[in-house]
Amino acid sequence: MLMISHTLCMCMCLLTHFSYPLMFKSIPTFTPIKKNHLHVSTSLSSSSLDNVFAQDDVRLSVSQDESCSSLLAPGSAKLDTAWEDLGFEYRTTRSHLKMTFSTATNAWSKPVLVKEPYVSVHIGATALHYGQSCFEGLKAFQHQDGSVNLFRPKDNAQRLKSSCERVCMPFPSETQFVDAVQTVVRDNIDYVPPYGTNGALYVRPLLFGSGEKIGLSPADEYTFLIMVIPVGDYYKGGIKPVSAVVITDFDRAAPKGVGGVKVAGNYASDLLPNQMGKKKGFPIGLYLDAQTNSFIEEFSTSNFVGIVNAKDGGLQGGKYVTPKSPSVLPSITNKSLMTIAEDEGMKVEQRPISVSELAVFDEVVACGTAVVVTSVGKVVKGGDIYDFCDEVPGTTTMRLYDRVRAIQVGDEKDKFGWNVAVC
Repeated sequence: MLMISHTLCMCMCLLTHFSYPLMFKSIPTFTPIKKNHLHVSTSLSSSSLDNVFAQDDVRLSVSQDESCSSLLAPGSAKLDTAWEDLGFEYRTTRSHLKMTFSTATNAWSKPVLVKEPYVSVHIGATALHYGQSCFEGLKAFQHQDGSVNLFRPKDNAQRLKSSCERVCMPFPSETQFVDAVQTVVRDNIDYVPPYGTNGALYVRPLLFGSGEKIGLSPADEYTFLIMVIPVGDYYKGGIKPVSAVVITDFDRAAPKGVGGVKVAGNYASDLLPNQMGKKKGFPIGLYLDAQTNSFIEEFSTSNFVGIVNAKDGGLQGGKYVTPKSPSVLPSITNKSLMTIAEDEGMKVEQRPISVSELAVFDEVVACGTAVVVTSVGKVVKGGDIYDFCDEVPGTTTMRLYDRVRAIQVGDEKDKFGWNVAVC
């Protein structure tokens, strides 16, 4: 009995020792929910967050009603690279968000924020065996007024829904999705690149079957994660034109397959041809339709856009042409550019595009969340070379890029209602 009492006493002393910094340093008040769960009710300093998270992968649920001024300053995180020099690569941030769904309860758990960038997954998870997994990509930007905004998150919620339905997974509601994205961005607000650095906080939601199934069937449990990473340009050199090669030995997606949704397997199939193209000096590949190999579908990770300039070289009266195919992923950036092109007086055509039409276009663009807008200087198909520009992107490409970027960072009034405030 004496030994048990001594042990209990030691445990209480240890609890008091480890609780002391949280109780008496300049840390906000919190209410314990359960082991390793805290609810933060007021603003945090950088050192405060580090101290809180030091307690073995603490999870936080941050209040949604604070202004940016009460949080850490965007761009105040310490990186090993200048904000202006960021590329598109993984970097560790403060936390990622996690939610789980169980078919037993038919509901999503409350979101928690997790420090450690690792996930424990059952060896029989359907994501590992049958590819039951999909993801999204969107960005948060700081505006000149200091606010931080997400670009079209509701569209990402709808596209995630479409992907989940195709591979038999539950999905969070639009409200749950947007709230979750806002929560994780707020918790990593100091990793949002400062206004004027041409960077953004890239947000990567990921939903996968985490329950075990050995026979082919949907899982009983699903995990929804959102990771955030400060990024710069996807391709080195930014808007500088890149060369593309038409991929003829591989298909990206089969007719009536899953090319039109953002499932993980779509990208795995591009790894080999992508690496082969890069070894030959082509940063991106252009896929044709799998059935006839005669119609343009999309680039490796981006939508295809062909531009026919007006006779005077301007946008008014020109054409913006992009493929219409059930195998092409509907890009939210492309959707935005189509709206801007129409606003500029261009005729937007979404239709099948014969590969022979490459000879007709004045400019070619690759667009997507990661790349935003990338100018394609030339496209090579066997012995045929289609030249569009050299070192400088076309005027229409730059105009479209400048306008979508201006809306994203708040330099142009968002008359389309695309931006959603984080704080």
